[in-house]
Amino acid sequence: MRKKGIAAAALLGLALRLAVLAGGGERLEQFVRDHVGDGRLVRATLDIELGAREEAEAAQTEETSEPPAPPDARAQESAAPALLLVEVTPRPTPETAERASDVPAPQIRAADLSGGCEVNNRTQIDIDLAALAAEGLALRLPAEGPQVLIIHTHSSEAYTPDETDQYEASDPYRTEDKTQSVIRVGDALTAALERQGLTVLHDREIYDYPSYTGSYGRSGAAVEQALAAHPSIRVVIDLHRDALGSGDVVYKTQALLNGRSSAQAMLLVGTGENGLWHPNWRENLKLAMYLQEAADAQAPTLMRPIELVSERYNQQLSTGMLILEVGSTGNTLREALTAAELFGATAGAALARLVDSAAE
Repeated sequence: MRKKGIAAAALLGLALRLAVLAGGGERLEQFVRDHVGDGRLVRATLDIELGAREEAEAAQTEETSEPPAPPDARAQESAAPALLLVEVTPRPTPETAERASDVPAPQIRAADLSGGCEVNNRTQIDIDLAALAAEGLALRLPAEGPQVLIIHTHSSEAYTPDETDQYEASDPYRTEDKTQSVIRVGDALTAALERQGLTVLHDREIYDYPSYTGSYGRSGAAVEQALAAHPSIRVVIDLHRDALGSGDVVYKTQALLNGRSSAQAMLLVGTGENGLWHPNWRENLKLAMYLQEAADAQAPTLMRPIELVSERYNQQLSTGMLILEVGSTGNTLREALTAAELFGATAGAALARLVDSAAE
């Protein structure tokens, strides 16, 4: 299924390039802006970058002690999006690598996707967000021991190189260099949260290379091991880099805060609507809303709307587990580091207020 999606994306990318050459550039650009606005571009990139199909199929076949979902529910895996605007570049071969210097660099365009405290509900679940928020957040952090775990399912995700930060690519916008990937952004978030008085564990292992397939299974096993070894962990952040683009255009998220140019960040919450066991997802959503409000109050335009999706992305492992997308392929590492520092300072302060010496 994933191979079919990649092939469809590549074919559509070729069609978009032909449209530009035929004089449709301005109309095509407006088309892309429209679909960034209504979320279809974002939803398509989530399928590509987060591996929705990989996680769903792997979880359905693995042996688990979780209660099985009814067969008809498991068959409700969401279909591939009708409109896929993301072009996926296949793994390079020696021949394509040799010709890489002849390929024009992509155009990078800025996009402000800020959404305050909005929630983009991509599911068919009817949710009263006001009522959910009124329930209050049950989550509390213990005063002793590690409280937060940061991990990277797609650890090799990287950003657009610039004069300051360069790396040897393992794939387009991916590298095993931990000083240039999302792992480095995780370092910055760890430091920012620790400055708020929190105790953080940062898993710097690579889970998506050399094999992308199975990355959620591997990172999920690591989360389970960390939770077993450190029962004090209440919050798990799976930190990713987003991808937004069409044809030869790559988008960078952009926020201007206190004179600093920053990437934007996005929280993603899974529901298990596709039939996978995930009974407590509303607790994850309440945490995301709590952190979103805190970040937006102190750093307006930093946060994109929360994405609520059908897949669960390992979030059944904890009622405090979220995906955090920091920046996009068009952003530089410096911009992503700034976003991580701002999120850590604002959302981290909100987490620090949840520390309860009586928590078990």
